Amino acid sequence: MNASMSAMIVPGVLWALVVFSVLSWGLLLVKSAQYLRLKSQNRHFTKAFWAAPDLLTAAEHSGQYPGALARIANSGFEAMATEDTPRTAQQLAHTINRQDRLERNLRQQIQKERRALEAGQAILASIGSTAPFIGLFGTVWGIMEALQSIGASGSASLETVAGPIGHALIATGVGIAVAVPAVLIYNFFLRRLKLAMADMDDFAHDFDSLAQRSAFAVTREPIAHKQAHSVREAS
Repeated sequence: MNASMSAMIVPGVLWALVVFSVLSWGLLLVKSAQYLRLKSQNRHFTKAFWAAPDLLTAAEHSGQYPGALARIANSGFEAMATEDTPRTAQQLAHTINRQDRLERNLRQQIQKERRALEAGQAILASIGSTAPFIGLFGTVWGIMEALQSIGASGSASLETVAGPIGHALIATGVGIAVAVPAVLIYNFFLRRLKLAMADMDDFAHDFDSLAQRSAFAVTREPIAHKQAHSVREAS
């Protein structure tokens, strides 16, 4: 076994685990800020949207406010506005009835928002599942190196065996210490993702009902304020 390579393996494993740990905690901060911003944006938009006196005002709000729900509403209004374009343009769009076109736009936008919220979660899942095995690899390699050293020295006393093997086990302990927070962080944001998707689905359902009531036309017909209570604020 190459001595220089052996001297690099275990420290390399430990440094890789340190990088994984920093990445996990960094994603915790980034994703927390992302969900807090999403919650604030959705709360402000839904308040303005359902307080709008008519669909035209609501459509203006969807283009002015940031956030996932605002983008979903904007995609819905774009689907409703396609019917107003000249028949010489967007011929394929006219082959789909307004109900199907609206549902498709809402569904596609929700999937885009989902992909944005899922960013980084695959990294957390990978760290949580591989960190213990990476640590175990470092331990196995360290034990192999220790046994070779013991064989070369010809001494098998407790002091000779326990020291190198105990040092090698550190890698496994570090791997587990890195994996546990990564798994907990992943599960936490998986729960937040499910709640956010439920809010988006609820809003899309209410938007579809509102569009059907207005005959899929953006008019000055007042919005039914009684529907506002059915839309939960993004949590």
